[in-house]
Amino acid sequence: MKFSKKATLGLLFSLTLIVAGCGQKSASDANTASTGNSVPVETETAKLNVQVSFYPMYEFTKNVAGDLADVHTLVPAGMEPHDWEPTPQDIASIEKADVLVYNGAGMESWIDQVTGSLSNASLIQVEASKGINLLEGGEHEHHQEDSEATEHDHDHEHADEATTEEHDHDHDAEAEAESEAGHDHDHGGLDPHVWLSPALAVKEVRNIEEGLAQAAPKHAEQFKQNADAYIAQLESLDQDFKAAVTDSKRKDFITQHAAFGYLAKEYGLQQVPIAGLSPEQEPSAAQMASVIDFAKEHQVKTIFFETLVSSKVSETIASEVGAKTAVLNPIEGLTEEEIAAGMDYISVMRQNLEALKLALNE
Repeated sequence: MKFSKKATLGLLFSLTLIVAGCGQKSASDANTASTGNSVPVETETAKLNVQVSFYPMYEFTKNVAGDLADVHTLVPAGMEPHDWEPTPQDIASIEKADVLVYNGAGMESWIDQVTGSLSNASLIQVEASKGINLLEGGEHEHHQEDSEATEHDHDHEHADEATTEEHDHDHDAEAEAESEAGHDHDHGGLDPHVWLSPALAVKEVRNIEEGLAQAAPKHAEQFKQNADAYIAQLESLDQDFKAAVTDSKRKDFITQHAAFGYLAKEYGLQQVPIAGLSPEQEPSAAQMASVIDFAKEHQVKTIFFETLVSSKVSETIASEVGAKTAVLNPIEGLTEEEIAAGMDYISVMRQNLEALKLALNE
């Protein structure tokens, strides 16, 4: 579904030139000038115009920027971001921005084509996952204990232990492998869900701090102070996760899609996903049977689902094995109800922690 739509995006780029206009000026443009080397010259009243791809990037960026930037999220609230694509208006907003923050690791499949079309040479692009060791798309599924050997350095010395989900494209897997490979390729073969590990979220926040400081150097110290304060919350969350799983009765959990590989690796857990990296991927009959067998063999009593997609598959497996269902939220976006309740990344992650504590001690 993704970028089989290149022609559509090409049309969007053309329309964007009309929407944005050749003489466009944003509020940010009105308050900043540009030197010959594209370094912004700030006025006393300037606020950065920051566009971010989806919710976790908003949360991290807003906490670093504070009142020094207007931060806008491209993916609307309640929308699943994996298959989202920008409209001409979205591209025009990016064109007028000072900073664009995105997760990277293939999460935003549109990013290269969109940014390659822009004429805003002073736009600072922040890839929040830059410098993080990335997991490949299937390496942590059903064998989390082996994931350390197959990080983004492409070390495949444990390939003989892996299932068809590993990145070898075994043609014998036929329909199942083709389905999973299609979704893994949508992320460039990588797992993009780094924000679900609080320890890795710290690294993303630091990358965002660096980008904002580049855009507004005179506020670098304030960005650092804001980042330090937010990172203290993330580090507290990290310590609470470590404490919760240290003496848990079990280390495995079944979840709707393979979003929790980084969290599982960080805390020595085993993620058993029903489907692959995309939450909208339909698992094959063989995948369903495999998860059901695992749940029965290991007496799993909770099957996790998530908030932005249908829980039907998780409910089917739970019914088959006599388990209950519960939410484990990948925080790819907040629902309107969560926003109204004042939820944020920290509070949702603490809900995830409590849900995991229950499931790991049943």
